[in-house]
Amino acid sequence: MPYFTHAKDPIGVFTECEVGYDHEFSSNPDTHLVFAKDFDHIIWTRCAMGYRYANVKKTVVEICVDEDESGKPIVQKWRIRNRKSYLNTIPQA
Repeated sequence: MPYFTHAKDPIGVFTECEVGYDHEFSSNPDTHLVFAKDFDHIIWTRCAMGYRYANVKKTVVEICVDEDESGKPIVQKWRIRNRKSYLNTIPQA
C-alpha cells in the first residue's frame, strides 16, 4: 500500500521492509473508542476507511488488520526501515 494522497495531519513516514512501500502516519484521533484506544497512530492506506490503527515504533509497526468474532483487534507486526518524523523537520521561525 503506497502513499495515501489524502493523509490528514501526517507526523511521519516509514518504509515497510517486505514489500518496500512507504506509508505516512498520524496521531490516532479515535483514542476515545474502545477498539482503538490501544493504538497511538493511524497509518494511511487505501483500505475502505482510508487508514488502519497502529503503533509505529522505531523498527516495527504493530498494525490492526482486522477484528476477531469477539471484536478484539487482530494485529500483525511489520518490520520497517527509514522511519522519519516530520515534526523534527519543521523550520524554526
